[in-house]
Amino acid sequence: MDDNERRVRVRLVDAFTDDPFAGNAAGVVPEADDLTESQMQAVANELGASETAFLRESDRADRRVRYFTPTTEVDLCGHATVGLHAHLFEDGTIEAGTHSLETNVGVLDVDVTDDGTVWMTQDDPEVRRVDLDRERLADALGVDPAALADVGADLPMAVATTGLPFLAVPVNFLEHVSGLDPDLGAVEALSREIDATGIYAFTFDALGADSTLHGRMFAPAAGVPEDPVTGTASGAVGAYLREYEVFDGDFPEEMVFEQGHFVDRPGYVRVRVGEQVRVGGQAAVALDGELRVPGDDEEEFIDAT
Repeated sequence: MDDNERRVRVRLVDAFTDDPFAGNAAGVVPEADDLTESQMQAVANELGASETAFLRESDRADRRVRYFTPTTEVDLCGHATVGLHAHLFEDGTIEAGTHSLETNVGVLDVDVTDDGTVWMTQDDPEVRRVDLDRERLADALGVDPAALADVGADLPMAVATTGLPFLAVPVNFLEHVSGLDPDLGAVEALSREIDATGIYAFTFDALGADSTLHGRMFAPAAGVPEDPVTGTASGAVGAYLREYEVFDGDFPEEMVFEQGHFVDRPGYVRVRVGEQVRVGGQAAVALDGELRVPGDDEEEFIDAT
């Protein structure tokens, strides 16, 4: 091994599922204090997961995390947070209980239950309605504008955030959500225009009897054409549903958002919207290994071992 190289432990952890190769794969680097920003970006690109969590020491919380997609750093990531804490719990590094996590959006609480379920408290929600041409949005998503019109009369399009902003787009039927064929260039342009990380299209016409809705999320502006199962978007859409009083009677204590079935990565996000917005789920480790990380000044590829 070259003197400038170092080996780092890496894991791929599938979040919001009990089974490997389902849910949403997150990279996890449990010891990243000695990695530079460019090295973290290179590792995230090599692992190829939609996000990779890099664990670092913190003066403000139990631990610090930075999240990178294959192309850029993002401030928050739900499924990578779930995957990270599932790894720490399985590895015996942490016990069940509440753990504080320093992120780019502030310090958040993460609760781990005895059965390994991870609950992530998200940032304070904000919801802002946006005025978009429905036909332009439908063209970007590759769907008949009529699929957005009938639900749109009651539910507006809005950008919601609990740490990352997402455009919430209600769609009438599951067949239209399953058939979405987005123009990623148009989705990226629209996302940048409205200052959103991505677009979360959803329908209450879900596959599972216990599911609240079925969603799909596209974030090409962040280097993620389609994210299989998205924790941060689920929290944001949960806040959106409360903002626009979607349910008759009392707002449900817990919702289940299903996602990923149409990309063969089925997963389920538990969402609680109360004084705080929380998303939860379990995770399964799919890979445990090492990467050789070259120094910043070397024009080398990272090799997996």
